[in-house]
Amino acid sequence: MMLTKEKIKLSIETLPENPGIDQVIDKMIMLDKIEQGLSDIENGKVYTSEEVKAKLFNQVKNI
Repeated sequence: MMLTKEKIKLSIETLPENPGIDQVIDKMIMLDKIEQGLSDIENGKVYTSEEVKAKLFNQVKNI
């Protein structure tokens, strides 16, 4: 997936009439993160629930 101008336009249309620059930046960052996540899913870059639990358990155990 790719962040396109059309997706950016659609996202901006959901903002209030006079958004602050930080609202616009936050919206663009969120949109980019969603696109990255969808791309990761398409490319198989995901973890199962069991893998996540094991990683978390190992991290907590090492504290």
